Amino acid sequence: MPRGGERFKCRQTSKARAAADRRVLPSAAVRVDLTGATVVVTGASSGIGKELARQLAPRAAAIALVARRLDRLVELADELRAMNPELRVHVETCDLADREAALALGPALSKALGPIDVLINNAGLGVMGIFDRSDRARIVGMIEVNVTSLVLLTHALLPGMVERGKGGILNISSGFGMAFAPGFAAYVGTKHFVTGFTESLRLDLAGTGVVATQVCPGPVATEFEEVAGNFTGQDPPKLLQISAEQCARESLRGFERGRALVLPGFVYRWGMRYLAWVPRFLQRLTMAPAGRWLRKKEASLPATKATRPATPP
Repeated sequence: MPRGGERFKCRQTSKARAAADRRVLPSAAVRVDLTGATVVVTGASSGIGKELARQLAPRAAAIALVARRLDRLVELADELRAMNPELRVHVETCDLADREAALALGPALSKALGPIDVLINNAGLGVMGIFDRSDRARIVGMIEVNVTSLVLLTHALLPGMVERGKGGILNISSGFGMAFAPGFAAYVGTKHFVTGFTESLRLDLAGTGVVATQVCPGPVATEFEEVAGNFTGQDPPKLLQISAEQCARESLRGFERGRALVLPGFVYRWGMRYLAWVPRFLQRLTMAPAGRWLRKKEASLPATKATRPATPP
């Protein structure tokens, strides 16, 4: 039998081991310091990306704004410099639907900015419509933006963060990454990929000091509905909709705290928590009539409305 002193040493050793375990477990939140950070924001020309850049400007040391539309990026860059004259702002035009351009983006950003502390994969687009009636080029372009470019840019910039033992990846996904719905088969598939990728990446990064967080917002007042081609004539429920400013604010707050998942908006957040307890067969049963209605609705539209090109931000 161990004596009192030995028992004390055993307890101390057990506590030390438990503390060490907590440091490497993915559930032990590692915080992200955005003050003085060098940050990349994709899809920065509008919506959530634009608001993220605005809220980062007073604190970051440097921000890279990535999108296709140069005029909007230049306008935003001027706004950010006015907010913080000491802020370095780099504008990088890139069509993330172009795989070669996406491959070249990471090295170009590293060359322009040096070590990058935070990558915010915000760029994304949606395609709304019954899958068998959807334009193939639109679907492929969406997959390139929502999935391929996100993976390529993360793979390019993450090794430096791991080597330095700090930083983070913030993936702006969608509530559809945790659910499903008619009219969005390919889009939902891309967001389920982002959910699985981010959760698994977070496990890979346990103990490195680098954070991986995903944001799964519901309806946000942005250009998404227009770009996706909402042909239903119906807007998202106002009760669930939040502003891009609120979405950005809650996203950054959760990211800084090292959260794995951020669900912005009080009503929406509790709705998603309830949905997690609803059996899938009930969800399918409830949404099947909507699928039949969407098919009839889309079939009644002129072909041009069902095949408008997808354009990433």
